[in-house]
Amino acid sequence: MKSSDSPMQENDRFSSLRPYYDSEVDGVVKALSHDNEFQAAIARYQFPRLNKALPCLARLLAGMGIRHKLKDTHTIDDFQQHIADFMRNMISRTVDDLSVEGLDELPRNQAYLFISNHRDISLDPAFVNYVLHMKKRSTVRIAIGDNLLEKPYVSSLMRLNKSFVVPRSSAGKREMLKAFQLLSEYIQFSICDENHPIWLAQRQGRAKDGIDRTDPGIIKMLSMAERSKNKEVPISDIFSKLHIVPVSISYEYDPCDVNKARELHAKENGESYKKIEFEDMHSIATGIVGEKGRVKLRFGTPLTEFHFDSAEELAQEIDRQVLSGYQLYPSHYLALEKLGTHPELVDLSGITEADRNRFEERLANVPEELRPYWLLEYANPVLNCKAPELLEKE
Repeated sequence: MKSSDSPMQENDRFSSLRPYYDSEVDGVVKALSHDNEFQAAIARYQFPRLNKALPCLARLLAGMGIRHKLKDTHTIDDFQQHIADFMRNMISRTVDDLSVEGLDELPRNQAYLFISNHRDISLDPAFVNYVLHMKKRSTVRIAIGDNLLEKPYVSSLMRLNKSFVVPRSSAGKREMLKAFQLLSEYIQFSICDENHPIWLAQRQGRAKDGIDRTDPGIIKMLSMAERSKNKEVPISDIFSKLHIVPVSISYEYDPCDVNKARELHAKENGESYKKIEFEDMHSIATGIVGEKGRVKLRFGTPLTEFHFDSAEELAQEIDRQVLSGYQLYPSHYLALEKLGTHPELVDLSGITEADRNRFEERLANVPEELRPYWLLEYANPVLNCKAPELLEKE
């Protein structure tokens, strides 16, 4: 049974974190269409000039547009069709080519826990969902940090899109452990009881420096549900039930690269980096509208075919598959060439003059003091894929 069709239960222990069910959609959509903050956000985007001159009128028009757009939205599938249409348009405008490998090798009737590298707040799972949708497979439930749900309308939109909440702001160690226990139970419930797939990032927060690494702590969290019932259960038995599949997501260009470089620069110089209000939402918008060049998704081999004695071993296998499936583009090699640090790893054989010109144009728009960090974002994947020992030394 899919989550969108799941019945409401009197004792719904996952109500604080799970996505919405179909039975909740009408009420949520009605509330959204009359939400002043949501209308204001749409007005700023859709009617920027009118919003400055006559904000009340702009909000009124935005509200009418929202109600018209969502008038036939009664199920999660209905809502996700809007997302699919949006993704199709976004890809046509900002992606040169989207390629997918490995998905057809995964049996369709099995729910998987997809664990991917993390470069973009919203687009990583959005691309996974889009290719699943295009292949007429069940879309995933998406793990999203509660730090992104500062606005009620944002929470509603995310949960309509099958997002579930990952705790990051619980006060105190005991409360955090309790929250992670519930999260672990929910992921197991989704995969094992409802046969519904999940997407989870391999680490908390984006890999701003371009170095993809799986956090063993996340893997340990996944085992908490089973370990609470039986501390002696072998870890391989726990993870075989979850049907984990590593996913590599590769972007030729990152629309948020300059913002990431700015954060890296601040931290490198001992400055405290504090996000401005709603910075994550700005990053989401930048990732959506910015040019990405080529994008590739590679679905790996289910980890049920492996034996693991620890969370660290499983994390290493996820890393191996993510990196082996990662696509190195001209932007990566050109950045490493520009840095001049490891010329033996630079492969220029497939790079065209157009590739080089595009790279140089983007680099020219990066502030001088941020360029070393910007280049590292693109150069580090080459080292991570071809010579990870060099990253450990640096």
